[in-house]
Amino acid sequence: MNMKKVYKWPLVICLLAVVAFIAPPEKIKIYMIGDSTMCLYPIRQLPINGWGMPFANYFDNTVTIDNRAKGGRSTRTFLGENRWQPVVDSLKAGDYVLIQFGHNDESSQPQYADRYTPVPDFKNNLIKFITETRSKNAIPILITPVSRRNFDKQGNAKETHVEYSKAVFEIGEQYKVVVIDLDKKSRDLYQELGPDRTKLLFMELDSAEHPNYPVGRHDNTHFNEYGARKMAEIVLNDMKEKHLPLVDRIVKGQNKATVSPQVK
Repeated sequence: MNMKKVYKWPLVICLLAVVAFIAPPEKIKIYMIGDSTMCLYPIRQLPINGWGMPFANYFDNTVTIDNRAKGGRSTRTFLGENRWQPVVDSLKAGDYVLIQFGHNDESSQPQYADRYTPVPDFKNNLIKFITETRSKNAIPILITPVSRRNFDKQGNAKETHVEYSKAVFEIGEQYKVVVIDLDKKSRDLYQELGPDRTKLLFMELDSAEHPNYPVGRHDNTHFNEYGARKMAEIVLNDMKEKHLPLVDRIVKGQNKATVSPQVK
């Protein structure tokens, strides 16, 4: 008898036993809170997409995406309408909360008085999201507001969220929270594409171009499917650059994340 083969078998059995008892990753939820640039949209409004829609397709089935973002909401109205407390109540250890506000917080025009949030209040609301997330041993991630499409006469992409993106970074530094700079990185993409080609990312539709928008739409804030996917990729790539544990759950094969709740 070949003694080498005899000695190999116990080793093989031990290895198989170890593999059999390796626990699969615990299931987690990624909650998304924010505004119309992140939220889910029903079929009747397509091709408009919040970047949270394609974002959900990049994770494996150990992840459930719960996108609570809502159009027209600032940090103040998100709290005032009791949209945040149900998230806190549902959080479990190891879950994530992706936080992206600013578009509506900075709307100081009289017609938007109900949503306007001065910078100091904006900061306090971010602190509330962070501390209450951490109280459940969940993980907050701050995201600067995605840039609008806005170019100067020389073709330079203009910064559109100066005070509020700065506030996100200040709170991120103060509370040691990861900050994904979607504002700057989306603007870098716009600069690369230029004023005309960036229209391919946004809800720029001529009349009769899409049955949901028979008179067309010219919108430099909200994305079509392609634009939303590009924004989601920016967020994911930033997560990879920062070596966040969440990237280990990016889909490998066909086992994709569950998305909840659905918009009908």
